[in-house]
Amino acid sequence: MADIYRGEDTKVEAKCPECAGLMASMGLDFESPKKDDLKKWAHIKTLYSVGITFHSCGCTGPGYIPNTTEKLTAYFEALKADYFKNITFWRNRIEPTTSAELDRDHSKNSQQLWQIPKSYRADKKNIKNEEAIKFWLEKVMEVEEKLATLNKN
Repeated sequence: MADIYRGEDTKVEAKCPECAGLMASMGLDFESPKKDDLKKWAHIKTLYSVGITFHSCGCTGPGYIPNTTEKLTAYFEALKADYFKNITFWRNRIEPTTSAELDRDHSKNSQQLWQIPKSYRADKKNIKNEEAIKFWLEKVMEVEEKLATLNKN
């Protein structure tokens, strides 16, 4: 979810330009709908409830942000399916034991290997299947929490 999740930036205190009351920090790329467009405002509230804001470095924008709740649900379902594909890869991967196998693994599976953050690696060079599966299961749980939030709304 790196393309739409902006982490701690959503915790920034923001004040309303009209009443000076606190409001959600949606990011510099946020374009507010008209005041009377209640449908769009409801969708903005839904986006914020699942942690999607419009924060970015300014270079490419905030990434893909679905414009309806149905598209948002479909996006999260597709993301969850992708995470399960990653889990399947790590369950089927044969862990390298020798230096030659490790080099071959890095050459063949570099895309999957670099998706795992360093904090999940017990060893800087080698990633254990168990560590990677734990990472992807946590990502699945995050998405399921967001889907549960959407279903409540």
